[in-house]
Amino acid sequence: MRDDLPVWRSLMFVPVTVDKFVRTAADRGADAIILDLEDAVAPSQKAHARTLIADAIPHVSRNGADVVVRVNRPWRMLVRDLEAAVIPGVAALALTKVDSPEHVCAVADIVAELEAERGLPSGGIRFLVMVENAAGFFRIDAIARAHPRIIGLSLGSEDFAADVGMQAEPEGLFYPKQQAVFAARAAGVLPMGFVGSIADFRDQDAFRAIVRRSRRLGFMCASAVHPLQVQVLNEEFSPDRAEVERAERMIAAYDAAYAAGLGAVQFEGAMIDVPVVERARTVVRRAAALRRRQATTARGT
Repeated sequence: MRDDLPVWRSLMFVPVTVDKFVRTAADRGADAIILDLEDAVAPSQKAHARTLIADAIPHVSRNGADVVVRVNRPWRMLVRDLEAAVIPGVAALALTKVDSPEHVCAVADIVAELEAERGLPSGGIRFLVMVENAAGFFRIDAIARAHPRIIGLSLGSEDFAADVGMQAEPEGLFYPKQQAVFAARAAGVLPMGFVGSIADFRDQDAFRAIVRRSRRLGFMCASAVHPLQVQVLNEEFSPDRAEVERAERMIAAYDAAYAAGLGAVQFEGAMIDVPVVERARTVVRRAAALRRRQATTARGT
């Protein structure tokens, strides 16, 4: 995977029009806050919502969370959203209902113009690409590779299920969600999400089981619609101490055997080879990256 990706486990949606949510969002522990201009904002409030972004940024980021803005898809609304959202303090835009690589590139052109006009770093604002319909799904590999600004890819459970006429249940979502993971991994970007619906936040045990299984399937982070989900995402998308310690022992055993010229390596009763050890190295790198992020956040608070 690319080495310029953010270290995220959880991203929490916050309707930018609800002041009490904006003011408390930073205390929920999410790695990123998504200021929502789309589904959480009524059509009659879209214009007003755009005026609130700049003032919301210091509130939601005060404990170190990255700021993402979710924009609308219809072009007339999208252009207005971009005019409002391409400002200092915004790390990324969540592009909704993406159904082609051409759409991503067109948005990137507009963002580049706005960055240049406003004196912002060129390429500084990144993209989370959200595929939400069948048309986009069948182009998902090309979409994931569409532009260097892309840092993450997700397939929206509820919108995708509605588009194809099925329930947002694991059985139906397994295949398209796995394809999204493969597309993200092939493009070197974050595979985001989980195999299930984000809507029911009350059953924490069920949600934890979904997230735990999804991490095993290759997902690295996901969004939350309620603060109760954030802690679960942070815990389940982080390697625990026992997992890290076992990975470190495995790496040490393999490296020692390799240095001794041994072709077969036994570790704690099992034979291990290069792919197994590389997974262990990934666990250790992930844990180290999370420690660095937490240290940076602590210094900033």
